[in-house]
Amino acid sequence: MITISILLCEPKLTVTHGLFSLFQWSTSDGGLDYHWDSCVKGYNQLNKLHQLSNSSVVDGAESQLELCPGQTFQVSLLLSHLLDAPTHNSDVLLQPYLSSWDELVKFMDSLGPMVGLISKEIESKTSIIRQLALTADGNPEAEVDPDLHSINSVNSQGGGTKNKASVHTSAYHSVRSMISMELNQGLVSFHHQTDSGSRTLLRLHRALLWLKLFLEKLAETPVEGRLRSPSDLCREAYKSTLAQHHAWYVRKAAELAFIALPERGFFFRLVCVQNQEELSKVLHRVSRAIGEVYDRTQKALEENGMLDLP
Repeated sequence: MITISILLCEPKLTVTHGLFSLFQWSTSDGGLDYHWDSCVKGYNQLNKLHQLSNSSVVDGAESQLELCPGQTFQVSLLLSHLLDAPTHNSDVLLQPYLSSWDELVKFMDSLGPMVGLISKEIESKTSIIRQLALTADGNPEAEVDPDLHSINSVNSQGGGTKNKASVHTSAYHSVRSMISMELNQGLVSFHHQTDSGSRTLLRLHRALLWLKLFLEKLAETPVEGRLRSPSDLCREAYKSTLAQHHAWYVRKAAELAFIALPERGFFFRLVCVQNQEELSKVLHRVSRAIGEVYDRTQKALEENGMLDLP
């Protein structure tokens, strides 16, 4: 087996039985235990009310999507979490941010075993931040009640998220609060690897740009009447994003994995649409929401000199 750490930018290579297994994270970066499950479950229960439309119309008049029957990944929930994440002062709430990743993990799992292995890396990273939040609060029970520990959205689906003030004061409440606390307490190293939330966020941040670009490319209209394969689009998105942080053999392994991506019709079924036009409308909404979260996170990391943490 070849085990390669890809999104983490920490290559690890072993060989067993001559089989290839790509994209597993090294265990030194944290386990996959979900110590914050009750918190996320409570948050997701609230957001099941946020249902979107699979054939949305123009901005400002986008209709509600329905949940996709028989699908584990729900684009409606993904968009709902993404729209809940931005808050005041160009900040990003960590709870809906991590819930967005939970849904993106399901998206990656649906693309097959090769790409699905990447989701294990993501779960490892989201688990680290959740555990840090629990440790910082010193009381796991304090994270259970979503009404107390998240900023609730008044209207997540209409494109105009209005956030109410929250009584939650955890250092891991938002991206900026986490960065500020970790810098003040000397938890972030600019010279060697740590399990800080800020460093972990950077790895997730890089992966989010890859997925954003892939979805944007998948939403593109045909060129000369011909739609390009999802495999080619995903490979292109990777080369312009994550590949810049990876060693050559990790890049080669990634390209091999993308060959196994399903054809375009699969994505129609995944989000319950009938054609490319409807798929484009849905994915454009998702990519815009990802872009808002990404830009805010990018700004926070950049302001604190964290875009190149080891």
